[in-house]
Amino acid sequence: MFDWIRRPFRSGHFAALDHADFPRMEPGAVWLVGAGPGGPGLVSLLAYHALGQADVIVHDALVSSDLLAMAPRRTQKLFAGKRGGKPSPKQADISLQLIELARAGKRVLRLKGGDPFMFGRGGEEAGALARAGVPFRIVPGISAGLGGLAYAGVPVTHRDTNQAVIFLTGHDETGAVPGGVDWPAVAKAAPVIVMFMAVKHLGSISQKLLAAGRDGADRVAIVSHAATPQQSVIETTLAEAPGLTDVPTPAIVVLGPVSAYRETLDWYVGEARRHVFG
Repeated sequence: MFDWIRRPFRSGHFAALDHADFPRMEPGAVWLVGAGPGGPGLVSLLAYHALGQADVIVHDALVSSDLLAMAPRRTQKLFAGKRGGKPSPKQADISLQLIELARAGKRVLRLKGGDPFMFGRGGEEAGALARAGVPFRIVPGISAGLGGLAYAGVPVTHRDTNQAVIFLTGHDETGAVPGGVDWPAVAKAAPVIVMFMAVKHLGSISQKLLAAGRDGADRVAIVSHAATPQQSVIETTLAEAPGLTDVPTPAIVVLGPVSAYRETLDWYVGEARRHVFG
């Protein structure tokens, strides 16, 4: 454990912000906050402020222990992680827990990996809070589909390659390949497709895209444990992707020409990985 983690709120820390006009985290309210793609340094100032104010943190599996350690020791931390293929709390139960904690007068921080509204079920939880009359605030985070790829040297857009990008989830609420996706339209709608939680069904998704006319030679990059010292990248093609096995997760998948920029933009190597903040 890093020494700075034990004393994150000591006198003088972030002194220039000690008297800043941050919104107050009121008892009985819930803040839905994005934790970013990996490194704890990628959270926003509002997220950092919430870590210091919350009575209880309800966090996802993808929220790093280093980030959680930035909260005061008095703060209660409750795990509410969802991981594919493993026993996970039901979404309805998580939403109910947030409501009950708020009604008990707690200042509740719902801390979610990436961004709450980018395949993070933040919309569902905010909707449940609204229906229950619980006040809430949304604090956006850096999505893994943007920041995670940036740490791998992959720009999601580039004027020389694409003027459009599609963000796609790799499974629906049942855990199966999304059934509501118009695969022929998706395959041709944008040069770049960014896929979240897609490793389990990557073979099936690849076959659907190929059947819809996507070029098998299109580049694919899979970024695992993005923005952490454990980050790894697998590069392949759409035709070869179904044969991949043992891909580390969590991972973000990008299909399209932008991964070619890794040849010159792959900056998160060597000394850059030494810093715990990202």
